[in-house]
Amino acid sequence: MKKYWKQRAIHINGLKAGGRLKILIAIIIFSAIILFHEFGHFLFAKLNGISVTEFSLGMGPRLWSFQKGETRYSLKLLPLGGSCAMVGEDTAEEEIPGSFNAASVWGRISVVAAGPIFNFILAFVLAVIIVGFVGYDPAEVLEVDKNSAAAEAGLQNGDIITEYDGYHVDLAKDLYVYMYLNDLKEGDTVTLKVRRDGRTETISYTPDVSVRYLLGFNRSDASSMTVESLIDGMPLQEAGLQPGDTITAINGVEIADGEAYDAYLAEHPLSSESVEITYDRDGLDYTATITPKEYRTPQLGFSYNLGYTKTSGLRILKYGALEIKYMIRTTLLSLKELVTGQLGFQNLSGPVGVVDAIGTTYEESKSEGTLMLWMNMLNMAVLLSANLGVMNLLPLPALDGGRLVFLIIEAIRKKPINREIEGRIHFAGLMALMVLMVVVMYNDILKIF
Repeated sequence: MKKYWKQRAIHINGLKAGGRLKILIAIIIFSAIILFHEFGHFLFAKLNGISVTEFSLGMGPRLWSFQKGETRYSLKLLPLGGSCAMVGEDTAEEEIPGSFNAASVWGRISVVAAGPIFNFILAFVLAVIIVGFVGYDPAEVLEVDKNSAAAEAGLQNGDIITEYDGYHVDLAKDLYVYMYLNDLKEGDTVTLKVRRDGRTETISYTPDVSVRYLLGFNRSDASSMTVESLIDGMPLQEAGLQPGDTITAINGVEIADGEAYDAYLAEHPLSSESVEITYDRDGLDYTATITPKEYRTPQLGFSYNLGYTKTSGLRILKYGALEIKYMIRTTLLSLKELVTGQLGFQNLSGPVGVVDAIGTTYEESKSEGTLMLWMNMLNMAVLLSANLGVMNLLPLPALDGGRLVFLIIEAIRKKPINREIEGRIHFAGLMALMVLMVVVMYNDILKIF
């Protein structure tokens, strides 16, 4: 008994240590990205003669700091942010030597833009490392279904897709994201541009349609016939079944488990004809007669590569740059989907959600070996750094992009907009941003727990 409890204690301590490690790694990655962003502001402030009063990692009370010259370097309690505090950055004063507003307008533009640009630089460097070790993912057609509309239109194995319905494709992940955000509908025409033997071919066709008949439920797992969830508007929901019910027979044929269900469907495919479903609820048997619902799915008629191909030389730099292009474009597409309502508010994540996502990726990557573990961690860093760069360039008050809007107007007008008005706008934006962060953080905590 003592041995058992000792082994159990070791196991629990190991889980706690693993949990702490993934959180530590997540915080280090997130903090490094923020620090590099702020370092961009810091470096260009110094280059433009602007005094930096504090350069800090984290938010809240100081844990540790030291003074060097005019600048205090600080580590703060909450490691989920950072700052580069410059003299006069948020005031209307202009004439103080070394203040932000005393610098030339183009100098100030360079200081504000440096943060997001440094995020893109960091993302590019990390992407080049990943491509150098792992390679890139060409959008290569691996297999074309025989007798499909795609085959009849001339699509061939080995074709490299470079455009899908006018959307430029550099990498396989470009194609994946575009198709994920743009559902293929019955009757749509697909137009592809492919590279084949050094030439570009244009292929256009209307995809075939797969017709299936469904009951409309999800199982708890492949071996079970217990209803985990019901699909809205589908037959089983309309017949009154509930999550937790267990289907035990179809048309009088006993269905003992998932394997028996698959075997039954193979021999008696569902159609537009009614079937009798027997199900168990709380130890009692019930029956319902339902008509399976037709479900039509357009079929592209081909599969494409989602793996990686090694490369070398200058192509590593090329595909590193294309990885960043993909990250930036995906972020912009996601923002578009958010604004148009295609993605919900629950899809937003803040620092807590980001740390959790990094930790989850770490846990899921451990079984793939040390190299893939760290490549996945670097890939998360690339995604976050590029994302932070894009988000900070949005022309919204309090963000770098909002400040750039005022500075560019100043450069065009040859004189600044009233600085007090600008300050109030940025303050209001900051307050709105803080409220949004609190709501998103609450959302993240709910999703985690």
